[in-house]
Amino acid sequence: MPVVSNTNPQDRSKRGHFHFGLWLRLHGVDLITMAFMGALGLGIYEAPPAPNRSFPVYFQDGEVVYPQFAYPLRKEIVPIYAAALIAFLVPFFFFTLFQIRRRSLNDWLTTTMGLLKSLITAAVFQVFLKWLIGGLRPHFYAVCQPNVQANTAPSGTGFASLIYDRSVCTGDIDQIDDSLESFPSGHSTAAWAGLFYLALYINAQLKVMSAHNPAYWKMILMFSPLLGATLISGALTIDEFHNWYDVLAGAVIGTCTALVAFRQTFAAIFDFRFNHVLLPRSTSLFRRNPDSGAGIRSLFFTYHVTTEDLPVTREGGWGFGKEAFIGAPGDATVLVNSGQSGFGGGGNELVV
Repeated sequence: MPVVSNTNPQDRSKRGHFHFGLWLRLHGVDLITMAFMGALGLGIYEAPPAPNRSFPVYFQDGEVVYPQFAYPLRKEIVPIYAAALIAFLVPFFFFTLFQIRRRSLNDWLTTTMGLLKSLITAAVFQVFLKWLIGGLRPHFYAVCQPNVQANTAPSGTGFASLIYDRSVCTGDIDQIDDSLESFPSGHSTAAWAGLFYLALYINAQLKVMSAHNPAYWKMILMFSPLLGATLISGALTIDEFHNWYDVLAGAVIGTCTALVAFRQTFAAIFDFRFNHVLLPRSTSLFRRNPDSGAGIRSLFFTYHVTTEDLPVTREGGWGFGKEAFIGAPGDATVLVNSGQSGFGGGGNELVV
């Protein structure tokens, strides 16, 4: 395998020429797939609920069966479009801001693509669940306006004729469709898919969790996206657009897609030695990689993912050949020559 020394300060200043056409060929299949998934998600989002969900309204004595679904319809504190924009634009702002030091178009584009992978995958996942499973929103009865009278003999189906379907609803059809698709929360899914990805990125670039004790403000900055995602999610239980379990499910989906998308983009998630290292892509359907080692080395230098790929921070010796790698988890140790503790001192080398 080609080996690139990381101990020569002059190597760190070398910059290859970025070829946007080559980047498109390498990532073209991903872009097409993302467009397809986005169109699929939008189509499912616009489709009416698939199942014919049943629900009770009143007990035989006239008491409402599920008062937790009887809240009034309120205005959303955070509209869905605002949640989606925040989930993309806030991380994108930091990706762009950090380019002041990183200065790599490949890094900027590929990191943003990782974010979009997380957001799009999470969105399609949750709209499928909404469409095929769904559930009643807390304001369902107010939107449904069921044509069922209290303190009268039940006229539905099932045991004691207590169960009805949406045919008894007299409200707005679009609002009824929406009120039947509560699970999982789209707001929560988008917020965690985007902002958790950002938290991982900040941790990697500023080395919040590493072998060096960093400045406290870095920890605060890392947790800020998580606070934002929690506030967006929690607002849904205040305006009564979602049940708590809808919010939790959305957070789990978004967190999972963020973890996978980040690991696809970078060499590690929590291993501070490598979680800032952008993984190279050498082949795709539209770009066959040369078989020779020289060809591979040339391609990697073109994308400057070797000697230039340093985090934003310079604390702890980063960028000066004195990075500390002791006590790190073994997530990406294959990137380091066997028997060596890391690169950045004593002639150690990064294998690419």
